[in-house]
Amino acid sequence: MALVETVYRLSRSFPDSEHFGLTSQVRRCAVSVPSNIAEGAARRSTAEYLRFLSMARGSLSELDTQIQIATRLGYIEASPDFEQRVDTTFARITALMNALEKVGAAR
Repeated sequence: MALVETVYRLSRSFPDSEHFGLTSQVRRCAVSVPSNIAEGAARRSTAEYLRFLSMARGSLSELDTQIQIATRLGYIEASPDFEQRVDTTFARITALMNALEKVGAAR
């Protein structure tokens, strides 16, 4: 959720011409990460949860790429704090996936 807040703040500085382009896409990706985690957690099987966690990681990677594009286009400055937050979030999702896979394998 903190990542979503950060992305919304960062994307405020994007040009108006990107309102329906990169701004919208970056925000949708950011919102997709916790949304997929929440939806997966509400599912009835570990396999479904893992599928949604995988989608969350995909959205996170897509978000990272789009932020890099925005940086290259000069819409925002590079942010080591943002990169750290993305890396930490990716690692946490991966750790959760690994733990769920381990529990599933033990059954």
